[in-house]
Amino acid sequence: MYITAREKNILDILLDRKDEITVKELAKIIGVSVRTIHRDLNILENTLNEYDIKIIKKSGVGISLQGSLEKIEELKSNIFYSTIRDYTVEERQTMILCMLLESSGPVKLTTLANDLRVTIATISNDLTNLEERLELFNLSLVRRRGYGVEIEGSESAKRRTMSYLIAESLHEADFMSLLKSNSLEKTTNDQDMISERLLELIDKEKLLIVEKVIQEIKSELSFPIADSAYIGIIVHLALAVERVMQGENIKMDEVFLEELQNASEYKIAVKIIDKLKDKFQIDIPIAEVGFITMHLQGAKLRHDEGNILEVSELQTVLKAKQLIQYVQHETGYELASNASLLSGLVTHLKPALYRIQQRMGITNPLLKKVREDYADLFLTVRTAVNQTFPELSIPDEEIGYLVMHFGAAILQLGKESKLKAYVICSSGIGTSKMLATRLHQEIPEIEEVINLSIFELNKMQIDERDLIISTLYLSQSPKEYIQVSPMLTEEEIKQVQSCVRKKLLLKQNTTSKIQKSPSEITKVMSDIQLYMEVTVDLLSRFCLTSANDRETINSLINKACLELTEKGILKNAQTVDDALFIRESIGGLGIPGTKLALFHTRHTDILKPVFQIYHLKVPLLIKAMDQTNIKVNRILLLLAPDSLHEQGLEVLSYISAMIIEDEKSIELFETANETAIQSYMVTKFAQFTEEKINELRRF
Repeated sequence: MYITAREKNILDILLDRKDEITVKELAKIIGVSVRTIHRDLNILENTLNEYDIKIIKKSGVGISLQGSLEKIEELKSNIFYSTIRDYTVEERQTMILCMLLESSGPVKLTTLANDLRVTIATISNDLTNLEERLELFNLSLVRRRGYGVEIEGSESAKRRTMSYLIAESLHEADFMSLLKSNSLEKTTNDQDMISERLLELIDKEKLLIVEKVIQEIKSELSFPIADSAYIGIIVHLALAVERVMQGENIKMDEVFLEELQNASEYKIAVKIIDKLKDKFQIDIPIAEVGFITMHLQGAKLRHDEGNILEVSELQTVLKAKQLIQYVQHETGYELASNASLLSGLVTHLKPALYRIQQRMGITNPLLKKVREDYADLFLTVRTAVNQTFPELSIPDEEIGYLVMHFGAAILQLGKESKLKAYVICSSGIGTSKMLATRLHQEIPEIEEVINLSIFELNKMQIDERDLIISTLYLSQSPKEYIQVSPMLTEEEIKQVQSCVRKKLLLKQNTTSKIQKSPSEITKVMSDIQLYMEVTVDLLSRFCLTSANDRETINSLINKACLELTEKGILKNAQTVDDALFIRESIGGLGIPGTKLALFHTRHTDILKPVFQIYHLKVPLLIKAMDQTNIKVNRILLLLAPDSLHEQGLEVLSYISAMIIEDEKSIELFETANETAIQSYMVTKFAQFTEEKINELRRF
């Protein structure tokens, strides 16, 4: 028989009583909510059915047990010998959070101790450890002698914590199997008991409905969703529906919500919310569309990280560049010119920073693995983040994701030179060859395997990136090595793979050619042609114009649009003018820490890409991208057709990045004349094109 301590307490009370007891009295004795007792009774009904014992409920009177004397005695005997679950520290703290989050009032420490079969001192220590975790969600623990303990904070913060807790602790397979199961029978599996307890935080019926809606919409997404992200969306929505049904108002910063509306995932989020409105017959606030958009953005698998930067993300671009520069300096890798890394970081950081600022919580199922495989890089990125975002408390889970971005970029560089493995084996040539074959089969990064004796090893000049693998214990080896068996077990393969990843992160000395198919080479050549066409067009149309003495921002932009219409660059001056100021009103266009404002948009009435600068004789006050007010002396105008190809958008993104590349580039755009700026742009575009051509040279 497998029951929880609280279920045992309930049965003990019911078995000892000759008369009825109300659920309210039962809840008071045990120290939990009435709702919790009702749920436990529902679960116990399945256990009692095995003994032909029923829970008799009399309205206004109470509940009691009914069954034969023989069966009741059998139940008592089995309860006495029943197995009570012992939890690990992490599991116990998860269970404590579950109990506190679902309770509508304080819970006695004795109740927690009895339920979890530990001492009050252990519970008190657990609560101290939980306080720091709860602070991340704007929640606090209230502990008073004679009062008990409860979680204090907004209902929305509690719901976010529930969502985080489930996503963090629940295995994907457990979630799906428990969700699909219609049975309320108790499991005897240790991990499943924790999973069941977590799922009890949410109405299972709502989970099933939400899961069905997401399944219907899933096919419309242009990218696959990882299992962990899939669960995160379902749990978040189920909790959101409960919040709405309880009359809670869901809110999101209006400026951020406006920006999210431009994302492709926003339309999918609208469809999801519309379906849920229909299913549950409730009104769901527009803010929830924003939250689901963020979930969908976060759910994109890493193949989508090369997306083009939106010019509106300059503030995030600046921060991402600071991170890259620090990591580049510490690792020695050339990362500053990696457009894919910059794009991936910006795409990831924007919603992530908002989640951190709103204390929404974040999970990273790969954190442990990332820490093991990239220990040094993890510390480097942690330091970089602390310096770049001193005002924020960035959790390790988020650091883990950033490490994955940097690790992928560095590993890509590392792939350009394969590794050598030096093998020391005492069992002869046959065993050495067997081990070499296994290494080639299991570790594709190892290009060459060289057999050595111990004496040869000490004389060899071995590159620090190469591996030394030995079947012997090398007591006096000055070099790092991995000891394996000649047959190379699965565990040893993992050990070698982990070492390979670390070696590939070391700065390589040589590079080798990467073989690409003719179609891939043709695609790169075609892309280069498109890049060059756009850069030539932009440079030919570039100009720096001085504004009139009393020019306002509005009149300047209006005049610029009219002039561009006359030149055939715009089809309709007014619509583009309107689009620019709508974007300005949403989030501000001043670049923080500069005297520059970047007015930009994409529109169907823009026929050709254009970049121009307007110098103000009298600096003007304008709202910046970080919502502060700054004085600007130059207006940068960057326009693109709505249908501009991906390569063209990448060039425009490159312009926005080159403006804020460093202090010198900012000063150049603030003060230099047309010739100097154009010369700088020519140089930068030449570098950009050369990087693309170098891709061909690597084939």
